[in-house]
Amino acid sequence: MDPGAAAGTLPRLPVVDLLRGLAIAQMVAYHFVYDLTYFGWLHFNMTAVAGWVAWRNAIVTQFLLVCGVGVGLGEAAGRTGARFWRRWLQIAAAAALVSIASAWLFESRWIWFGILHFVAVALLLARPLASVGGNKGGGAAAINLAVGAAIVALGLTVHDARFDPAWVRWIGMVAHKPATEDYVPLIPWFGVVAIGIGLSALWKRRGFATPAPLASLDSPPARVLRWLGRWPLTIYLVHQPIMMGVLLGVRQAFAG
Repeated sequence: MDPGAAAGTLPRLPVVDLLRGLAIAQMVAYHFVYDLTYFGWLHFNMTAVAGWVAWRNAIVTQFLLVCGVGVGLGEAAGRTGARFWRRWLQIAAAAALVSIASAWLFESRWIWFGILHFVAVALLLARPLASVGGNKGGGAAAINLAVGAAIVALGLTVHDARFDPAWVRWIGMVAHKPATEDYVPLIPWFGVVAIGIGLSALWKRRGFATPAPLASLDSPPARVLRWLGRWPLTIYLVHQPIMMGVLLGVRQAFAG
């Protein structure tokens, strides 16, 4: 998910790849534990136990904050409409692929509005939001941070059964979480994207200077994370088939 990769006059910022790569590494680790549970080698209720739910939410938060920052960087760089729509089509197609594969694998718990579905919708809303406030970072930052905080607060405090029907539950604020393997509703998660856009506007005011704690990006772990951060969509799509295929092979080998 690299919807906001910088274009034009703004060079690629390694710290963004680093932070995105950190989220990807956690996602792979989380899914590896999930796969071990799926095959019955571990016994964690990852959708109900508070610690696992908190880690999953932290990973999604990191992804979507960086997504929002990327949208802001794309606006600052004057990214072309063609580039935006090409990337959007890739994400939308990947979301459709996830739905098809999950319907085969999980049946009734198929993924109809997971992280990629959310990103596809969020990008359509985030692009005009990133241009609010003109070229002065202060206005864009204040507006997006306020909008983001309001949406997050709304999603965390309002839960109404009128949002439970299938045709509206993608919005969020449901009273009962739907039965699906991945659910990332528009509210509150679009608020995280908006906050990311606001942070990118503040960062623009500082000339996109790398924060001091992240200034050293040449260590081996940092280089690995930066590499992961450059290929988020590809890694997202291939890591689960690879891991599940390997684990299935291991199970069949020991069963034999």
